[in-house]
This record gives sequence, structure tokens and C-alpha cells, in this order.
Amino acid sequence: MTQADPPAPQAGPRTTGATPPAPGAEPPGAARPGSHSGSRPDSRFWFRFGARLRFRFGVWRGLTPLLRLLILTQLAFNVGFFAVLPFLADHLGGAVGMAGWLVGLVLGLRTFSQQGLFVVGGALADRYGARPVVLAGCVLRIAGFTWLGFAERSWSVIGAVLLVGFAAALFSPAVESEVARQAVAREETGGGPRTGVLALFTVAGQAGAFVGPLLGALLLAVDFRTVCLAGSVIFLLVLTGHWWLLPQHIPGRAPTRGPGGARALLRNRRFLALCLAYGTYLLAYNQLYLAVPAEVERAAGSQAPLAWLFALSSLLVVTAQLPVTRWAADRLGLRRSMAAGLVLLSAGFAVVAAARPAALTGAEGLAPVAGFTALLTLGQMLIAPAARAWVPDLADPGRLGLYVGALSSVSGLVVLAGGAATGSLLDADLPVAVPWLVLAAIPLAATALLPRREGSP
Repeated sequence: MTQADPPAPQAGPRTTGATPPAPGAEPPGAARPGSHSGSRPDSRFWFRFGARLRFRFGVWRGLTPLLRLLILTQLAFNVGFFAVLPFLADHLGGAVGMAGWLVGLVLGLRTFSQQGLFVVGGALADRYGARPVVLAGCVLRIAGFTWLGFAERSWSVIGAVLLVGFAAALFSPAVESEVARQAVAREETGGGPRTGVLALFTVAGQAGAFVGPLLGALLLAVDFRTVCLAGSVIFLLVLTGHWWLLPQHIPGRAPTRGPGGARALLRNRRFLALCLAYGTYLLAYNQLYLAVPAEVERAAGSQAPLAWLFALSSLLVVTAQLPVTRWAADRLGLRRSMAAGLVLLSAGFAVVAAARPAALTGAEGLAPVAGFTALLTLGQMLIAPAARAWVPDLADPGRLGLYVGALSSVSGLVVLAGGAATGSLLDADLPVAVPWLVLAAIPLAATALLPRREGSP
């Protein structure tokens, strides 16, 4: 079973008739080899076990080879990236000897060169197809990580970091837009809701984000250069695999040529409204790196419990993303999924706001932050697949890459602007619950930004 295989579904109240036992499963009531004489397993156990196996493997086995490749690509991308990124700031401040403000600037430049330029990578994917853009991005990422491993001066580090970021601005929107395009095509031919594929894509990315730091931590015992070179090797493997496996011409996919896409995008009010709502979600998620560390430090006296909170978030996504997406697709639809997710974000902030005046410490003080993390992650599981699934309906024909890239770029600008305001809010001399209440109000207000109807304009 691969890392991207979906988890078994949670038991729920909705059953759609009898289901035959899974292929290869023992028939209900059959004696198990080696069991005690006269013991017979409950037939309901085998019914549930077979249903869980079919769900676990059904989505993955139902994908085309191209979709499987792209989803495993997301897994590999994040393993390679997160093997390096968590250790970059410490390396810059320690081995390189950068001042704190310069470390912050370097990290900001990486984010800008990646998120801010997603729209460029998406437009290039529309024009030239996914294959050359993904291959070029992999080459740049290999060069960037290798350069970073040997960089010892500030200007050299900045150049390497910009290259690392721009590489992702090429390959990420190319892969994401092709996954969305193939998910829509699969849905139109009766293969299942597009949100299921996009949820699997999210699970693969989260699994990579979980495995990457573990790999990096092991290699850091040697040195940071070894970590960077290992990241380069991972992207070299991705480059080799895509050189052989990613088709030059994808059926039903014609390159888009000619200007005009950006102007139409800027006039697309429904899409821009989606970007603003999605940006609000990213701003809330960004509090895992801004507001939460400060609250953990206050409650525990150190930031050591942060690792457990991130592990909780990753575990929830990997185990629950597919069942949650399946449930939402059956009952909510895209707009209501995003609205429900935004409400969960608000509830998470409200939990901390309610507990903060008590100034609890220790395990009791960490419980509200853990609740916030869980609610934030559940909101993410509803919002992210729904937003990605909505973009193809709002994009102009042949411009899906541009719109997928713009979703990240525009929402990144929201985070950039909102992050500075949030930092000022947290530093202000206000009652301790007020910043968290303000943060709770923002996602709730963002539900009004969501387009009123789904489907094409």
C-alpha cells in the first residue's frame, strides 16, 4: 500500500444496501484457520471489514495512471521540500550567522518567490503543457537545494532561496491544475466526485509534509549540507520519473496561446471572491506559526509542545481527509463545504478566546490550543478540496493553470497583508481574549464573500 492510499471510512449512519464481501475475504461465518474449535466470527465484522477495504483501495484503484503519477508527485515534492525547510532558519541564524531580521527577510523572499509567482507557473502550464514546466521546476529545485547546501554568504543564500521558491512556482501550479483538470474529466465520465481526487491529493501532500521533517532530522545529524543534497536527490528522482512517465501530449489537453487571460481573470468577480475567502482560510492557518507558538510558550513555558500540535494536524488530515470529503460531497456541495469550514475556523479561535482569561497553564492551558488545532484542521479538510474543485467551474476555457496559480497568488497577498495586521493585533495592549475574538470574526465574515452559486459563470 502506498503512502497515498486513503484511510478506512469512519462508521456512520448512512448505509446504501447490502454490499458483497471484498475479493479474497472469507465468507461470513467461515471458520478462520488456526481459530479455536467451534469459534465463528461475526458476519457483521466481515461486512464492515470488506466495506472498509473497498473504500481504502477503491479511490486509488479507480484513478488513471496519470492521476496516480501526479498524486505521488505531490507526496515526493513535499518529502523533499520539508526535509529541508524546517531547518533552514536555524542554519541561517547559526552556521551562516545572519541577524534575525535578515533570516526573516530570507524566509519572506522564499514565500514571495513561490506563492507570489504561482500565477506565472500556471500561465506557463496553460501555454506549454504540464510536462516542460514540471521538468523545468524540478531542475531549478535541484540546482537551488544544491546551491543552498554550499552557500555561506548572505547574497549566495538569498539567490539559492529565490531559486528554490521559483522552482515551486513552476511545478506546483502545473501539477495542481492538471490534477484538477483530470479530476473534472473523471467526474464527467462517472468516475466519482472531483473532490475525492483532490482530497487524495491533499492527503499525499500532508503525508509528505509529515515524513519530510523526520528524514531531514535524521540527516541533520551529519550536517545541513547533507540535508540539502538529500532534497536534491529526491527531486532528481522525481525529474527522472517524470521524464519517462509524464506524457508530452495529454488527451483532451490543448495548449492555450494568445493574450487576454489575465484581463478576464481580473474581471471575474466570482473567482476573486473565492480567492479572498480562501485567503482568509490561509490567514487563519498561518496562526499555527504566529499566534499559536506564543500561546504555547505562555501555557507551557516553552515551544516544545508545538511539535505535537503539528503532528496532531498531520494525523487528522492523513486519517480523516477522505471520509470527511466523501461526507461533504454527499451532503454539502462546494459552497456549503467552504462555509462550514470557515465556521469551524471561527469556532477554533473562539475556544481559545473563551479559555484565555482564565490564564490556565500546563496541560489545562494547552487543551484550548489543541482544540483550536483540531478545529482548524477539520476546517481545512472541508475548505481546501472544495476550493480547488470550484476553480475549474470559474476558470475560462483553457486557462485553468492561470486560475489555479492565481488562487495561490491572490490568497498569498491576503496573508501577506493580514499577517502584518495580525502581528500588530497580538502585540497590542488589549484584553487577552480580544485578539482571538477578532480572529474568530474574520473567517465568519468571509462566508459572505463566497460566490452565491456553483457552476460555470
